[in-house]
Amino acid sequence: MRLVLVGPPGAGKGTQAEFIAAHLAVPKISTGDIFRANVSQGTPLGLEAKRYMDAGNLVPDEVTINMVRDRLAEPDAGDGFLLDGFPRTVPQASALDKLLADLGTALDLVMELVVDDDEVIRRLSGRRTCRGCGKIWHVEFDPTSKENVCDRCGSELFQRDDDRAETIANRLVEYADKTAPLVDFYGAQGKLVGIDATGPVEDVTVRAIDALRSYGG
Repeated sequence: MRLVLVGPPGAGKGTQAEFIAAHLAVPKISTGDIFRANVSQGTPLGLEAKRYMDAGNLVPDEVTINMVRDRLAEPDAGDGFLLDGFPRTVPQASALDKLLADLGTALDLVMELVVDDDEVIRRLSGRRTCRGCGKIWHVEFDPTSKENVCDRCGSELFQRDDDRAETIANRLVEYADKTAPLVDFYGAQGKLVGIDATGPVEDVTVRAIDALRSYGG
């Protein structure tokens, strides 16, 4: 099965992607992983991407899509894949459709993890990161036994700037503007299925896999 996972920040895409990819026995492919691999290996695309990143600029779609093309052409993706974090915009989705057509295939399904903005803010703003070992805790879902002290190493916990409510609200506005239109794009193709992403991780996974089974996954 060839699958794309979409949803707002804090919807649990990374976690669910791992479970779903394992269930389908296909590779989980994220643009972050692709970038890191290309940069660390010093590929021509990696060097080009690094030039933009070092200058503090966004990597152009063309470079990203060429990296995705190379990754999807690898043998382990021949029988399917799960894309996490790509596409992020309708132009990228159109480019992905063309890329897959060139490879003689197409997406089977796009799964949207549905969660409202208040829940996203609750999830992300409650995260606390350990200055020592880097473990992430949560004031509500995974609290430490002593406030702001890591149970693992005893170091101080802090709230990353990315996890502040105002920053999260800005990210949600950007998501609504750039990425949410993918829902209409894939809905028009008849490839979209929405999954309630609230509640325990295990419950969300069950809903996702049940939905996949109804589509033959």
